[in-house]
Amino acid sequence: MSYQDSFYMIISTIQILLNLIVMTMIKIEDRAFWSLLEKVLQKFTEQQFRFNNWIGEEDAMQILGIKSKSEMWKLRTEGKLRYSQPRKKIIRYDRDSVIKFLEDHAVNTY
Repeated sequence: MSYQDSFYMIISTIQILLNLIVMTMIKIEDRAFWSLLEKVLQKFTEQQFRFNNWIGEEDAMQILGIKSKSEMWKLRTEGKLRYSQPRKKIIRYDRDSVIKFLEDHAVNTY
């Protein structure tokens, strides 16, 4: 999901909340409204982060600088990258494990 899609989802959530308040004729304090809106946005952000933590094979290959899918298969089978395979040909990699793999192989300069 792109940032533009996220923005539109946030705007539509705000519109739904405003419509709900107007339609039900609930008189809510300004402070309470903004508190409710903040909680909704926080939940949305948490969900968005969880979804964005899984990346496709092409993105993982690009981050790692790997050109072949067989090398990705090797890293998966050796347990060096955390992945999920919800369907036979769909593989998603945990972004954190890809970054950790890079960090583990970083060379410190003097």
